[in-house]
Formats: sequence, C-alpha cells, structure tokens
Amino acid sequence: MSRERVKDYPLYQKIYEIVCHIPPGQVATYGQIAKIAGGCTARMVGYAMAVTPWDQDIPWQRVINSRGKISPRHHGKGDLLQRQLLESEGVVFDAQEKVDLEKFGWKAYYLPASK
Repeated sequence: MSRERVKDYPLYQKIYEIVCHIPPGQVATYGQIAKIAGGCTARMVGYAMAVTPWDQDIPWQRVINSRGKISPRHHGKGDLLQRQLLESEGVVFDAQEKVDLEKFGWKAYYLPASK
C-alpha cells in the first residue's frame, strides 16, 4: 500500500490515532496497539507503521516489538533514526539494544471513547 492510499484505509487511520496517544518517552508494542485497535494483528500494525504518512504528525518511532527492540526495516533504513528519536525523548537502550518495557512501556491497553 502506498503512503498516498493510507487515508483510504480505516484500520490504518485507527492505528495511527492510537499511536498518537503514546506520550513522549514511552513506547508501545505492535501487539499492544493491535489489541487496542481490535480486529488486527501485530503484523498489521507493523505494516501500518511502515507506510506512515510523512505529512502527518504520527510518532511511529514509539512502536517497537514485544522483546523491547526496534524491528529491522525492509532495507535496513530507519532503525538508527528510530533509535535516535526515542533516545531524544529519554528512552534508554541497554547493551542488548533493548528498551525496558517495565520502565518505558506505555501502560494503556484501551482508549477512552471519543466525545
């Protein structure tokens, strides 16, 4: 799916809305976002993050895998940028390049209904 067509895919829009609630300095896992969104898998969240529109302020960098690591990108690009963005927000990586999900993990597992 191209970045231009994302706006036509309601599930991706729902995923992006959830990701926008992750505060700076915290991370969520692909699976956590999938649970909140409902009706999708962690892999689908990963696909949505891969085509995040550049013209929207979506903090894609705050979504990592369940092991607390940055998932490798298709062409190996973006990993370093994601780490730099997270570190600039105060997220710390250990010697194994993992984030402590107990310390930096977003504690939300649902979002309140919109008003």
